[in-house]
Amino acid sequence: MRILFLGDVMGRAGRRAITENLAAMRADWRLDFVVVNGENATSGAGLSPDHAKVLLEAGADAITLGDHAFDQKDMMGFIESEPRIIRPLNFSKAAPGRGARVFDAPGGRKVLVAQVLGQVFMKRPFDDPFSHLDTVLKAHPMGGMVNASLVDIHCEATSEKMGVGHYCDGRASIVVGTHTHVPTADAMILPGGTAFQSDAGMCGDYNSVIGMEKDEPMRRFVTGMPKGRFTPAAGEATLSGLYVETDDRTGKATRVVMIRKGGRLAQASPAEAPD
Repeated sequence: MRILFLGDVMGRAGRRAITENLAAMRADWRLDFVVVNGENATSGAGLSPDHAKVLLEAGADAITLGDHAFDQKDMMGFIESEPRIIRPLNFSKAAPGRGARVFDAPGGRKVLVAQVLGQVFMKRPFDDPFSHLDTVLKAHPMGGMVNASLVDIHCEATSEKMGVGHYCDGRASIVVGTHTHVPTADAMILPGGTAFQSDAGMCGDYNSVIGMEKDEPMRRFVTGMPKGRFTPAAGEATLSGLYVETDDRTGKATRVVMIRKGGRLAQASPAEAPD
């Protein structure tokens, strides 16, 4: 199976990059399944129902969220009626929606998508992500219940993301990190057959401070005092993500490629496009 994961969509620039590129990428790369992290797609803080529809209509099969899952309050109700949106498994016991779901893919194949939040350096405490993942992965073994599975680990610390990757090795097709908006150069296939990257990066304008216009973040760094609101940068966005090919029988990854398309990072870090 050919699976594409695209990192945190950041504001209008990130949405525009998705709408202008994803349909062609699906066709040209013969993609079977696409997952997009959309938790910053609305003004850099959460995802609105309208913008969720934009990402789905552009070609996403599933959207994952993160710690900003419900910053846009309308998502509280919308997520109950839109099963293609996945919030973190360990967000809250009272959170609406689901943290994992099995999706249909072409040819009768099944894909599990799950997301967890990390605990290290996060602004609020979340439940243990490992036990939540263990329950889901045991219930959906690769080569049995599903043909492939993807885990989005949304957290700050690369060490915690790596820990989740190794914990899921051989039990998930893909473990990919989100949240920091900075792509890491460690795409690999782990010994058990799981494709891994610590952070996929963002789909947004990299002439910024993690997707925000530079002036206000720089002012706060230099003076220690806020003056205005953070505003998503609106220049040309780079699509950042991970492309993985899997074995339908075992679910294990057979190929992994970092994706950088358009914008600034494409020139600095050219990625090998899928055949």
